[in-house]
Amino acid sequence: MRLLVIGTGGMAAHHAANFAKIPGVTLAGGVDTRPEQLASFCDQFGIEHRFTSLDQALEWGEFDAVTNVTPDAAHYVTTMPVIAAGKHVLCEKPLSTTYPRALEMAEAAQVAGVVNMVNLSYRNVPALQKAAAMVAAGDIGTVRHFEASYLQSWLTQPAWGEWSTEAQWLWRLSTAHGSKGVLGDVGIHIIDYATFIAGSDPVELSCRLKTFDKAPGGKIGDYTLDANDSFAMHLSLANGAVGTISATRFASGHHNDLRLRIYGDKGGLEVLFEKNESRLNACLSPDLLTAAWQPVETDPVPLVYDRFIAAIRGTGPAEPDFARGAALQQVLDLAEDSANAGSVSLAVA
Repeated sequence: MRLLVIGTGGMAAHHAANFAKIPGVTLAGGVDTRPEQLASFCDQFGIEHRFTSLDQALEWGEFDAVTNVTPDAAHYVTTMPVIAAGKHVLCEKPLSTTYPRALEMAEAAQVAGVVNMVNLSYRNVPALQKAAAMVAAGDIGTVRHFEASYLQSWLTQPAWGEWSTEAQWLWRLSTAHGSKGVLGDVGIHIIDYATFIAGSDPVELSCRLKTFDKAPGGKIGDYTLDANDSFAMHLSLANGAVGTISATRFASGHHNDLRLRIYGDKGGLEVLFEKNESRLNACLSPDLLTAAWQPVETDPVPLVYDRFIAAIRGTGPAEPDFARGAALQQVLDLAEDSANAGSVSLAVA
């Protein structure tokens, strides 16, 4: 299996390192418009073929699949030619920046018959996969209610770097630099986290977005700090459940933590990914009377990189696919529309 890496920034190193571990996979080429960055990346991972444009790589064509690690706004323009060339593709999240484009990508991939997956990285969390299986098996009965959160704090402390001076953080706070704020950056993860476990998609939602003052005049250098920093969303799911999803970059005491509590008429689950550790707790019969929560053992799950290659080889499903990525993008778009209209409730088609 010969793999082309499109985009050679920080996340691309994570992709390359994991793909390189898979027997039979060769990192065949790299693409980046920045020659120095491209050379450094390819030297690091022993990649022979190097291209400063996607057109050059497609003309060469000696690869079977692509991992697309470009910035969000470039996903559509770099993925569509790859699909047209009949190459399998794993794309970073979000699939695109708008639902119409994400839907076009999903439909094109289906027509082309190529394996298509989007990197929703928290699908790699053992507690998430076990919880989803338990809900599907009816262990908590009919799902009634849920509450989920994605908590970060890099706007309150410099553990990952000083946000006010480093471009890698400042661009995430500026819509002019392509940011959709915390909603677009991590919202897709926590929405997938909650609804995948619940086994049902949203049919109605309302959302409130908040941008806080972070610098005099709301600007640092060339960066206007107008992207949302926090959101709170209320959702109704197709299975009748209701719940809330929230995310913020001001959660002091939490570097990068995801939480979900989901309740049915026969029990409840607590699904945690905190401090890079996965944990699952359950309150099921006979513990309902005493409200006692017990830990649930979970098994390791294959990473998205392994699942992508397995799907190409025909030994596993292509999940999550572009259709899932497009459905999540629709929720993000509607959340923005709801917030802009005063947090009105909107139906999901």
